[in-house]
Amino acid sequence: MADFILCNWSAWAPGLERKDDRLMGSGNAAAPKCVPKTLQRRLTPLAKAVFNVSELCVGRGITPPVVFSSAHGEICKSLAMLKTIQAGEELSPTAFSLSVHNAIAGLFSIAYGNTQEITVLAPGQEGIAPAFIEALGMLHEGAGEVLMLLYDEPIADFYPIAPFNLNTSSPCVLALRIALTGDGLPLQFLRSPQPRDDGEHPVQLLNFLKFLLAGERSLSLGNQGHSWTWCKK
Repeated sequence: MADFILCNWSAWAPGLERKDDRLMGSGNAAAPKCVPKTLQRRLTPLAKAVFNVSELCVGRGITPPVVFSSAHGEICKSLAMLKTIQAGEELSPTAFSLSVHNAIAGLFSIAYGNTQEITVLAPGQEGIAPAFIEALGMLHEGAGEVLMLLYDEPIADFYPIAPFNLNTSSPCVLALRIALTGDGLPLQFLRSPQPRDDGEHPVQLLNFLKFLLAGERSLSLGNQGHSWTWCKK
């Protein structure tokens, strides 16, 4: 069991109605102005959303440790490169270098000069819980605050989905700034004995965002016997 404070959050989820100031508009947001122009052109719409959501949550000039969590990263970029190879065309070196799972985190650290600890997770069927475990570990090791960036976008039909509930109909990016003390929403995070099958990271991410927006006091999510519960205190 772990207690922490959700100091602030912000999100981009085009599939949800915008009823909260912490929800970014559903349009394709431009890159933040503070990002150097040489990097702006390298950012995909998903990366731009991650950058904008993080600024709404933390503010400019603040660089806490960061946990990035995504099931697929920008896997659609990899599919585009495969199609390029199939067509007998040459690959763009820039596209290739930015197709790895931690590409957004790398660009983020460069754009903001963030030299704090950065962790990038691909949690698979474990869902969003590993990001919380990692971030809470950073807090208990001495970090004053930790920024969590959880994101995924729909994957192309080319990739097999069954038997796992991997996909969602729209992208979602969620930024959470957490601490052990201070102002904000007190939350409790604990292991749940109840076996569950709530889908993987993209589905759980959207469910957690809805939990923040709704009046429910608790949310349980899990897969394969690994279940967790978040409680508003």
